[in-house]
Amino acid sequence: MLRAQLDGLTTEAFRPELAEIDRRTTFEIARTMNDGDAAVPAAVAAQLPRIAAAIDAIAARMARGGRLVYAGAGTAGRIGVLDASECPPTFNTSPGQVVGLIAGGPAAVLRSVEGAEDSAELAAADLTALALTRDDTVVGISASGRTPYAVGAVEFARARGALTVGLACNTGSALAAAAEHGIEVVVGPELLTGSTRLKAGTAQKLVLNLISTITMIRLGKTYGNLMVDLRASNEKLHARSRRIVALATGAGDGEVEAALTATGGEVKAAILVILGGVDGPAAARLLSAARGHLRVALAEAATATATARTDDASKATAP
Repeated sequence: MLRAQLDGLTTEAFRPELAEIDRRTTFEIARTMNDGDAAVPAAVAAQLPRIAAAIDAIAARMARGGRLVYAGAGTAGRIGVLDASECPPTFNTSPGQVVGLIAGGPAAVLRSVEGAEDSAELAAADLTALALTRDDTVVGISASGRTPYAVGAVEFARARGALTVGLACNTGSALAAAAEHGIEVVVGPELLTGSTRLKAGTAQKLVLNLISTITMIRLGKTYGNLMVDLRASNEKLHARSRRIVALATGAGDGEVEAALTATGGEVKAAILVILGGVDGPAAARLLSAARGHLRVALAEAATATATARTDDASKATAP
């Protein structure tokens, strides 16, 4: 039964023209592999309307305090864990705001946990531990689109009112059918038959890049194309913080350092101090009122400044 199911999947298809690829030169193999990889972005592009709709729905829920949860097995799970783990240093998200679940638990990131991907019950247990709410989103990831852990995660989450997204690399997948937002990026057979860590894995990473990055843009985590919510946890990021403030404001080194010092190293607040003409505490208050959206806070600071000038002028001309 399982063999028949796999035989019908594009990601599992055999490519007879590559049956003797091991006899080619290294350069020929590399060129063949690279040519195949070049088709992946086009496959993602075909799904952009569905991806954009999912992102808008995710961002709306995260703006209300919801979480973004990736759930997958094997390569798909590892890619989800990777994307989730990069959100705190890049966008200053809390550790629990973007979560990566992998069948078999954290140990499965480094070593395969046999049988874990076949358990929908395990997915339900992992999501139960998170105490899902209606504002949360669960993204099931599976190249085949039939992995029980990923499908089970989406079915469990949807039954509890959470938003669900199913990301697969085959058409007519059970995963996409189970989710409110089905995304099927069909990249075709792999160079190595069934090795979905290749083109399918690349496609999944590209889609998760889109989901997390654009969601964070919608949540005000950026200012233009600058990562103004990054967390400076090492010297490289400290240097990047100073550079971002300088790029956003055009200020010199001294003014940038003073603003970062006044705001405890918070990039977004430092930009507001310089461009908005406010002090550190006022910048923090304005950003809090704007729910972290720097452009909104800057507009509010400009309005407050204009109002204050008008009041001062009125007092100056009063009899």
